[in-house]
Amino acid sequence: MPTKGSSAPTPLFALVDVNNFYVSCERVFAPKLEGVPMVVLSNNDGCAVARSAEVKLLGVKMGAPWFQMQDLAKKHGIQAYSSNYTLYGDMSNRVVEVLKTFTPHLETYSIDESFLSIESILKQYENPSSLGQKMKQQVKDTTGLPVCVGIAASKTLAKLANHLAKKHLQFSGVCDIDSMPKEALYRWMTETAVGEVWGIGGQLTKKLKALKIHTVFDLLQASPQAMRQQFGVVIERICYELRGVSCLRLEEVVPAKQQIVSSRSFGKPVISMEQLAESIATHIARGAEKLRSQQSVAGALTIFVQTNPHKQFEPQHHQGITISLADPSDNTLTLTTAALQGLKQIYKAGFKYRKAGVMFSCLVDKPTVQQSLFDDMEVKGKSAGLMKAMDSINSRFGNAVIRTAASGSHGNKQDWQMRSSNRSPNYTTQWDELPVVR
Repeated sequence: MPTKGSSAPTPLFALVDVNNFYVSCERVFAPKLEGVPMVVLSNNDGCAVARSAEVKLLGVKMGAPWFQMQDLAKKHGIQAYSSNYTLYGDMSNRVVEVLKTFTPHLETYSIDESFLSIESILKQYENPSSLGQKMKQQVKDTTGLPVCVGIAASKTLAKLANHLAKKHLQFSGVCDIDSMPKEALYRWMTETAVGEVWGIGGQLTKKLKALKIHTVFDLLQASPQAMRQQFGVVIERICYELRGVSCLRLEEVVPAKQQIVSSRSFGKPVISMEQLAESIATHIARGAEKLRSQQSVAGALTIFVQTNPHKQFEPQHHQGITISLADPSDNTLTLTTAALQGLKQIYKAGFKYRKAGVMFSCLVDKPTVQQSLFDDMEVKGKSAGLMKAMDSINSRFGNAVIRTAASGSHGNKQDWQMRSSNRSPNYTTQWDELPVVR
């Protein structure tokens, strides 16, 4: 708290965003892909979830199905990679660790974006742009990933600044809106569509255009109070943020999730109860690990299975069941037993299942859970120790080297696993997949 006669420094945010994150992660370990048009595909190699700049120039939209791109791919030599979320997650963590060397006041907003509060460290640098360039270079030198930096007095303006840094080469990857003359800022706002504003979705964009609000500058000129009356408090907050009034604080502590969902489409249709059970047990293990990582326990489980809704000529079966747990748990073995009992109740033979998954709900903080009078604390202690040991080993060696028997053994081929015909190695998390330098 500032002392009498002093004032708190004006908030200043930096948004650091990795360019074409999934594509850039692949290129770090395969430099031959630099300048090559490439896409990273979604689960089961379905749609493009990341596109290189070269592919964007060819007009390929986000989410474009890979099978529809075959002719274009042959003509322009587009390379397609299966998504490797283990690699991307680890590279994301490495970027965050680099940014924390500048300031601990950081919010990991998404896998490729982080907000930093930088007003308290500015005196160490010539100006905000020089700090941004230092961050950009440090991330590049340490991880090999290219980033752009947007700097402004509010998080919404920092998002806009980052957008400008990516789209316009004259910023050299760092755009400092806070130091920009008003005339220049208004010019950029006039040239930027209102749909580029953080928090303005497609439907809201249409409504704003009906009010002749087409650009960021148009929205800046709108009355925040009038916007609130028509669209609610969220857009009022956006209006103030565009004026440089910080309304959104930095979320330095990520709030615990209130629900955890783990599901995947199968690589090919599944018909047997045994394969469905392996899939469900695998999802339980992943979800339980997430529960333990955020110090939560689940009071209920929902198990669901479904056939392919797009194949309407085939028999359809979509069903789920919710199981309430008398004793909220994060124990993989306990949760697996409950889930498989639920699966037996909803499984029907004769259907080609396309997807299965689990949802953990009624989550509560583990330290605050009321213990039952009949709990065996010695057994609970051993159970917690076992889960801790499993997590430690799997974290170190990866790929679920320790797993329940219900989820299948490493030696058995699991046909239900999603397709990933061109997945890159886990260069940073698997000893046997480390990159080889010659």
